[in-house]
Amino acid sequence: MQKRYYSYKEFVADTRELITLQKDFQAESIVAIARGGLTLGHAMAEGLNLREVQTIRTELYDESCKRENISLFGSCSFDAVKRVLVVDDIADSGETLKKVMEYLESNFPQIEFKVATLFYKPVSLYKPHFWVNEAKEWIEFFWEKDFS
Repeated sequence: MQKRYYSYKEFVADTRELITLQKDFQAESIVAIARGGLTLGHAMAEGLNLREVQTIRTELYDESCKRENISLFGSCSFDAVKRVLVVDDIADSGETLKKVMEYLESNFPQIEFKVATLFYKPVSLYKPHFWVNEAKEWIEFFWEKDFS
């Protein structure tokens, strides 16, 4: 499988583009999916001047072995929030996003949720509302490669 290194410089440009793409949504809060969405969640919060940032952690893999079911850890709490942007690094298989969105939409039906990712694979079970790049190869994000 071909690999593509995704640099900090690309991340900055793409995050700025995601901020522009979702501008009309006017998110009041961000939910970052850990771990891949944490860096993006922080950057988006800074760019949108939002202090309301929460996280949900999921596990689909044990090292390189895929589990049969996704585990979801953590919960969210929203007070007087109507629009929430859910962020992750990539909509790959879409299983993680699907599970997180099912949790959020069933527990907070009064809130409008939209999803933003840096990358999207057309085979994903879940298509984000906002995305910048179509993934055609394995993405090696700078936060995975530069610190290991």
